[in-house]
Amino acid sequence: PSGTWMTVLDPMEQGGPYTLTARQGWENVTLWDVYFGDVWLCSGQSNMAMTVLQITNASQELATASHYPYIRLFAATPARSDVELGDLTHIDLPWSVPTAAILGHGNFTYFSAVCWLLGRYLYEALQYPVGLVEAAWGGTPIEAWSSQRALRVCGLSEDAGSGMGRGGTPSPPALSSSVTPSQQLSGPQTPSVLWNAMIHPLLNMTLRGVAWYQGEANAILHNDQYNCTFPALIADWRQAFHTGSAGQTEPLLPFGFVQLSSYRRQSPGDSFSRLRWHQTADLGVVPNTRMPGTFMAVAVDLCDESSPYGSIHPRDKQNVAHRLYLGARAVAYGEKDLVFQGPYPTQAVLEVTRGLLNISYSQELVYHQKDTQAFEVCCSGRLSPCEWLGVPVVGVQSRWVTLALVGCGMPVRALRYAWAEWPCEYLSCALYNPQGLPAPPFL
Repeated sequence: PSGTWMTVLDPMEQGGPYTLTARQGWENVTLWDVYFGDVWLCSGQSNMAMTVLQITNASQELATASHYPYIRLFAATPARSDVELGDLTHIDLPWSVPTAAILGHGNFTYFSAVCWLLGRYLYEALQYPVGLVEAAWGGTPIEAWSSQRALRVCGLSEDAGSGMGRGGTPSPPALSSSVTPSQQLSGPQTPSVLWNAMIHPLLNMTLRGVAWYQGEANAILHNDQYNCTFPALIADWRQAFHTGSAGQTEPLLPFGFVQLSSYRRQSPGDSFSRLRWHQTADLGVVPNTRMPGTFMAVAVDLCDESSPYGSIHPRDKQNVAHRLYLGARAVAYGEKDLVFQGPYPTQAVLEVTRGLLNISYSQELVYHQKDTQAFEVCCSGRLSPCEWLGVPVVGVQSRWVTLALVGCGMPVRALRYAWAEWPCEYLSCALYNPQGLPAPPFL
């Protein structure tokens, strides 16, 4: 708009406080209590919007808030726009020092528990200021957070969300829970409206990284296009923030995300499982060739059937944030030899005469025998449609798992692991590494 101006400061040493003064003639404006450090943007839908008040061990987490004055918090008001905006229309929380009241402002408002915990863990490791920016809205699909440019990459037009109603509609029935609509779990579905109003205004910021917790809405809407729309959003945000910050946000902006947790014990289809797979661009683990510079917090083992906010909103956000934090240290901060992801298969060897399938893994394995149906094989004459058969684990050695192909008279055409909306009980999936990180699902 007319009358606005901008200057870009050279990179500063971390720390503070500084004062920043702009002068013109006899007039001046001064900003006080300015700190320099790493800024992380936290975005997504309701699991990102869940506040510290709503999570496990909330009272203790809130009680320690005032111990972290060098973490600063900012929250954009949920807003939509049909055109790209130059500035936020409203701000829920201007830059603030953490307090119990701010962190527990109200259900699904501010401040994001995942964002806060990630920032706190990072601050404890870095020992310099960390700024956290929340821009989240419950019940929103990825299309609403994507620019028109990003949607075109995947062949989606500007009415890509029209099946859900233009300008926002109730959440899809399959995502209903005990939480009332007044708690903003039913955000807009219209393509680009959240990019326009909540992300585009932030592009001048210099970011150190992004944390993203979204995908539940896309278990229904354009599920099988998520393997394109998600990598396209990441690439587009990177380009936009790099340009908007005059090159200070690095081109390969580190981008962390949470793989979907559990929802229902019994589900009519595999939409959650497919969405988890698509979150990795169908490669199972990140970073990968289609998603460089990314890291993922696997959350399939963090189910919460008794959550008062519905089981789609598990309250254990500490493990979520810690797994993101490990990925951030490895990918964003370049820590070598840090284990930040669970074990993943490297090869499978079939012993036909003995009816065994041996799977080798990338890491040492810790096996929880409670889960006997974690592995399934496609046991049919043709690949599609597949007849999936649960097969027992009969041996685990160091980095190998041996499956017995009992009841499978056909050739084994495919293998999958933890391919269920509710694959295991809390912290009890079949495979972990010695560091306690779960093996991600694969197909």
